[in-house]
Amino acid sequence: MRWIKKGVIFTPEAQADWQFSHAANPVPFWLPGGFLRVYYTSRDSKSRSFISWVDLNPSEGFKVMQTAKHPVLTPGGIGLFDDSGVTLGCIVEGKENWLMYYLGWNLAVTVPWHNSIGLAIGNPVTAEFQKNSLAPMMDRDHTDPYSVSYPFVLKDGNKYRMWYGTNRNWGSRQEEMDHVLKYAESEDGIHWNRSGIVSLDHVYPGEYAVSRPFVRKKEDLYQMWFSYRPGPEGATYRIGYAESNDGIRFTRKDAEVGITVSETGWDSEMVCYPSLFEYAGKTWMLYNGNGYGKTGFGLAELAE
Repeated sequence: MRWIKKGVIFTPEAQADWQFSHAANPVPFWLPGGFLRVYYTSRDSKSRSFISWVDLNPSEGFKVMQTAKHPVLTPGGIGLFDDSGVTLGCIVEGKENWLMYYLGWNLAVTVPWHNSIGLAIGNPVTAEFQKNSLAPMMDRDHTDPYSVSYPFVLKDGNKYRMWYGTNRNWGSRQEEMDHVLKYAESEDGIHWNRSGIVSLDHVYPGEYAVSRPFVRKKEDLYQMWFSYRPGPEGATYRIGYAESNDGIRFTRKDAEVGITVSETGWDSEMVCYPSLFEYAGKTWMLYNGNGYGKTGFGLAELAE
């Protein structure tokens, strides 16, 4: 495959306390009337993360039409699993409501942070979201004793499938955390059975993180786009690609991904956090560049 870059679409501005910087983890979501709402993660001046949105008009070259006046989701109260920030994973459209899966952050002492997965319920009429609980939907347990993070959920027939991040280790340095993607299933999208199966593992010497998956099912093939740090120490994110026949174990085919950093500009240092959508008979990708979304998010078109 080959992606044709269309450039940066939205760059964050310090327009509010909760919107000091970043437009990370973009997630496309179609609204009535043909507008594309892109939910994303912003940061305040203390680097706490919030979830917000911007509306784009695809018929006018994905022009920005309006931005949110208030965040969709905010950090929890002191001591809760998301008191240091909320980071967007994905949104699933149901018959009666929307399900927003997000990553909750806690700063820690012995390790840099603790992560858990939260759920917010969206009202399709008002487009407002409310946290389903003060507690995480999915937390550390005997299967994932160190961390759970970056969920992506796909409604597949009568069941929900989740691919999520987890640490297999913590060390004295971030590069020792050994972060991979695992698999879980659910009948209602809320209560999950974890298999312990690693869906996506490392393949490069010194690689220590694969994260933030996006999965689509095309006929009988499951396709995954994700972010990875290939190593050695200090290496920045790249976008990877993998395939699976069962949706559980994926085979990496990073050489086929067809997109990487530019020679100069907003995505010259890294590319990460991809999300795909269909429009006008074509496949499009939203993604972040330098600084984990500090330079905003851009758009690329799949060349068929």
